[in-house]
Amino acid sequence: MAAPTDNINTSELAEQLDEENLPETLPLLPVRDVVVFPYMILPLFVARESSVLAVEAAQNRDQLVFLTTQIDPNVDSPDPDELYEVGSVGMIMRQLKLPDGRLKVLVQGITRAAISDWKKKKPFFEVSVDPLNEEEPEQEDLSPNLEALMRSVREASEKILALRGLLSSDVMAILNSVEGPGRLADLVASNLRLKTEEAQSILEETDSKTRLELVYSQLNKELEVSTLQAEIQSEAQEEMSKSQREYYLREQMRVINRQLGDAEERGQEIATLREALEKKALPKEVRKEALKQLGRMERMQPEAAEAGIVRTYLDWILDLPWSKSTRDSLDIKKAKKVMDEDHYDLAKIKQRILEYLAVRKLNPKMKGPILCFVGPPGVGKTSLGRSIAKAVGRKFVRVSLGGVRDEAEIRGHRRTYIGALPGRIIQGLKSAGSNNPVFMIDEVDKVGSDFRGDPSSALLEVLDPEQNDAFSDHYLNLPFDLSKVMFITTANMEDTIPDALFDRMEVIELSGYTDEDKVTIAKRHLLPRQIKENGLKPSDITVSDSAIFEVIRGYTREAGLRSLERELGSLCRKVARKVAEGKKGHFRIVKSSVVKYLGVAKFIPEDDKAEGEVGVATGLAWTAFGGEVLRIEVSPLEGKGNLTLTGQLGEVMRESAQAALTYIRSRADQLGLDPDFYENMDLHLHVPSGAIPKDGPSAGVTICTAMVSALTGVAMKEDVAMTGEITLTGKVLPIGGIKEKSLAALRCGLTTVLVPSKNQKDLSEIPANVKRKLTFHQISHMDDVLDLAFADQPRKSKKKAAKKSGTRKSGSRKKS
Repeated sequence: MAAPTDNINTSELAEQLDEENLPETLPLLPVRDVVVFPYMILPLFVARESSVLAVEAAQNRDQLVFLTTQIDPNVDSPDPDELYEVGSVGMIMRQLKLPDGRLKVLVQGITRAAISDWKKKKPFFEVSVDPLNEEEPEQEDLSPNLEALMRSVREASEKILALRGLLSSDVMAILNSVEGPGRLADLVASNLRLKTEEAQSILEETDSKTRLELVYSQLNKELEVSTLQAEIQSEAQEEMSKSQREYYLREQMRVINRQLGDAEERGQEIATLREALEKKALPKEVRKEALKQLGRMERMQPEAAEAGIVRTYLDWILDLPWSKSTRDSLDIKKAKKVMDEDHYDLAKIKQRILEYLAVRKLNPKMKGPILCFVGPPGVGKTSLGRSIAKAVGRKFVRVSLGGVRDEAEIRGHRRTYIGALPGRIIQGLKSAGSNNPVFMIDEVDKVGSDFRGDPSSALLEVLDPEQNDAFSDHYLNLPFDLSKVMFITTANMEDTIPDALFDRMEVIELSGYTDEDKVTIAKRHLLPRQIKENGLKPSDITVSDSAIFEVIRGYTREAGLRSLERELGSLCRKVARKVAEGKKGHFRIVKSSVVKYLGVAKFIPEDDKAEGEVGVATGLAWTAFGGEVLRIEVSPLEGKGNLTLTGQLGEVMRESAQAALTYIRSRADQLGLDPDFYENMDLHLHVPSGAIPKDGPSAGVTICTAMVSALTGVAMKEDVAMTGEITLTGKVLPIGGIKEKSLAALRCGLTTVLVPSKNQKDLSEIPANVKRKLTFHQISHMDDVLDLAFADQPRKSKKKAAKKSGTRKSGSRKKS
């Protein structure tokens, strides 16, 4: 802590240097990296020629010099605009000329001042300054707040000095001797390790209380840093002492163990591991690495942390099924019987598995297939994997990658990390105990990526039959053969699966079930399982087919079976309560009693049936949860040719509406419309369920049909639904999801479906019982749609309808 010298009364000298007796000009001495405060004494090395001349000029006059700080300390010859305007008037107390020509001067700040005018710039700076003196309040005039602030500054300064080991009685005396708040602020600030900008802001502050507050803020910051520094040093010293102590005790333990014969146990453990490695059927490269790690472990101290890591690594090598396989059950008829018992229908998937078994029987060395089941939730993708493993006679492993964002989940962590483990693939093989299980990877379309890596990219090596025979996990750092594993992945939609990963898999689509399929599955699988889970016996409850059908139509609306199983579980719980209450008898649930058990129906099947309204068309949409019926409403209004689109429509769907309107304008004469009908009319197109985003090109023909109906005044047939993309010329292009859309039409009681003619190949995948209930018409042009969708053809006979069209009732139907 610097203090004023005894031979010069700096306070009195500062009071004398007012505007009247301050010299007209003062030599200016730029300084780097330091801000000179009043009462501050510091040595300076002067090397620049201009600075040496400024010091000599001050010596020849009255020893006074103006000290200001450079804004950029790296500038050798600063210009006036590169210097702070506020600095300190200082006195040169001593001067020493060094052999290399430099000067060493001892200066003391006297008073703060600001440059008022630049008198001379060469060969050195000479300036006129105005002192920034302030009145220090007397001790008895200090307010309680100011006294408390000064006391806080002194206490904080003592703590910092104590942490640095610089606190002494002399320093305490200096701190307590300073009475003025401004002088206390300058004294503390001059001894703090402040940045130039922070110190300059304190120097420029003329109000003593504000300056003291700034200093106190910097003191608190410095106190926090010094406290942390002291804690770090203390902890480091403790760690060193602890390490030395542990080493000493470990050496003692080693000697004691040798005396007691415990070293023999260590040797026995090493021998047991070596014997296990010799007996284990390991690949040559794996055996070499395992023996190398065992040698390292043998040379380590048992208490060393690395010894535990190596031991865990060796345990993983011993536990993995490097060459252990299960024997496949290649009885194809038996496999078919097992899959038929577990799952209803799904003929395409069962056929593919039976083909795999047939090829496996003829070529035992074939690589495992990579299948991808794509379909809405609840259709049985995961349970189908279990059934396949049962049919083939293999172990079954399942991992879910939904929401996984860390690549290490697939490849594992390197052994350098604390708590490192192999990835989920290797962990799954360890739990299976064989190197050829049925390995199901669920939710592969929901894998994410962030700064921790891209798990889907790590899956490329796993799911590539050409390279997964040498899969390398980061933890093992050894190749593991995955070519015998039968990988099955599941996804709800194909769009979000990365292209490179999608290309490596054989995709098999699982669509939703028809109502008849659901009734059969419920009777065979769902209802018996719920009866058992709810503690009932088959003799306690019977549910008729009509009741199951009523549950399907009135209480569920899905492509899969989860909601149906929940509702059947609710029926069983109601009966279980009656049985638990002591009621006797057999409970038979029929269609009329479903409401008694489940309450009012959640869905009304007739809700999606059209009512022959003008301007309303029925379309079909595909979602990740199955097909849906889509209502599109169009209402003409008086206006100026604007097209309004509402219902959260995506960009593609908006473009389809524009294309449909252009087609209608080009066919205005054939449709019986005035050629300029759009000039005095607005069209408002709305798709109900406005909170649900909708997009895709397949609604093009439906949008065009709704517009034609609204403009011509002709209603669409009640039992017709359609799907297809439209072009400006009226051509209908193919779309996807034909099976799901057909099932949605069937669920809603529709009987006629219009599909693009280029989707003819997709009609072959539709179940025969669905084809019997639906009539499919193939369309290649919008003219075909108009001929099939309207009872009365919108032609010239309806020409006046467009002129009379105005606002009308719009049937709002909410999409399920």
